[in-house]
Amino acid sequence: MKVSVVEVGPRDGLQNEGKILSPELRAEFCKRLSKTGLSRIEAVSFVSGTRVPQMAGAEEVIRALGDGDKKTRYVGLILNERGYDRLRDTGLKEARFAFAATETFNLRNQNASVAQSVSTARKIIARARTDGIRLGVIIGASFGCPFEGYVDPGKVLALAEQLAEAGADEIIFADTIGVAVPRQVKYLIREAQRLGKSVGAHFHNTRGTGIANAYVALEEGASVLDASIGGIGGCPFAPGASGNIATEDLVYMLEEEGIETGIDLDQLISVARWLQDILEHPLAGQVYRVGRCVPSISSKPAG
Repeated sequence: MKVSVVEVGPRDGLQNEGKILSPELRAEFCKRLSKTGLSRIEAVSFVSGTRVPQMAGAEEVIRALGDGDKKTRYVGLILNERGYDRLRDTGLKEARFAFAATETFNLRNQNASVAQSVSTARKIIARARTDGIRLGVIIGASFGCPFEGYVDPGKVLALAEQLAEAGADEIIFADTIGVAVPRQVKYLIREAQRLGKSVGAHFHNTRGTGIANAYVALEEGASVLDASIGGIGGCPFAPGASGNIATEDLVYMLEEEGIETGIDLDQLISVARWLQDILEHPLAGQVYRVGRCVPSISSKPAG
């Protein structure tokens, strides 16, 4: 079994931090992550720097990255066509369009109804196909909303079906506020397999279920898992939404389960420790504090 781990620390991770990093330092962060073997890094978000100052200067970050490591694909997050225009002009070849599955959250986050966001997604998917840009869609609040409570999985699947039919390359179900449990994840990911698209998941560890959810998602056929170095992150527009599952915690679990990631865990741990110094506070992740188990349990008999 193989899974693609997408690092979202430079975007989702930093957007909830009190300390604002310069575009140059954010580019350095991405470069360090690229050396760990990560194949995709969500590097920037093309949103208003006034509303989310942590993400200001996305174009400067991309310029500072230059050609970078050819083995790493940098991805930009967008919320509207203006964001897509900005991303396209940087030369990035992969984008993720995000919106929320509930009306209240989507209105607060994007000033649009869910139907309006789906319509925008359709337009951007068509444009991306013409421009040769890979376009994934993230459905936020797929399991629960801070304003409307639990979300009907049938509604989420109906949205995913519309986006798949429109030609999205990838569908990501995001547990934006960290309320999901394995039972919910199992159902949503299993049912999404019929879409015939690459299906992934984005988990937050707000209530301690993130890694368990990731494991179940894999069992049900998810081919993509988002994670954030050190477990940093959260949504500034979702009250109480804390960090993502930590990349190094996820990679440790996958590695010990014999699941291929192509990522160097020791280098990940090194980046997490560097980031702790940069942000000047302990991170939420656990493995970066203690390192891997030596000798690895994978070398021991089962039982």
